[in-house]
Amino acid sequence: MARPVVHNDSLRQDLLAVAADLVDSNGPARVTLRDVAAAAGTSTSAVYSLFGGKSQLLTAVVDNGFSSFRDSQLAASGGLMELGVAYRAWALEHRALYRLMFGGALAAYVDCQPSPGAAADAMQPLKDAVASAQSAGILVEAPVELVAVAIWGQVHGLVSLELAQMGRPDADWAAVYSMALDAIARGWTAE
Repeated sequence: MARPVVHNDSLRQDLLAVAADLVDSNGPARVTLRDVAAAAGTSTSAVYSLFGGKSQLLTAVVDNGFSSFRDSQLAASGGLMELGVAYRAWALEHRALYRLMFGGALAAYVDCQPSPGAAADAMQPLKDAVASAQSAGILVEAPVELVAVAIWGQVHGLVSLELAQMGRPDADWAAVYSMALDAIARGWTAE
């Protein structure tokens, strides 16, 4: 009698990581479920069993990325500067996921958007830090959402430029990012 196939969380996580890497390197149109299964050392039936199909797999990849990002932000204690440092560290560690989450390539190819709340949940630690800094009189009084999105856009832009390898080949992105975080903090500091 054959042993039942076990499709556990470990295999699910492997498939998510492999799919993110394959889509990042080959583009979503060229990646098949067979490619993903082969790279993860499993069968396409495992992919179908765990996700349902390509669109659902890609949505799960994006959702998983936002969840991992949110967890890294929650782990960054201490305030806005620490969140900024954690943002860049996560992006550099998860380059493929970052590009998939924010590059728009998936949405252009297949119905693949984060599940409702996935992106919003990832932004919550920043909103909480902004609200806390405003309550402490550190940041200017303005709508929390506006300040959070403005700060996010600034750090996102720098990280995106770094991942795209814009600028000189010998650019010291860590120094650029540190200087930018200081400038962002000064720009939003209450007087």
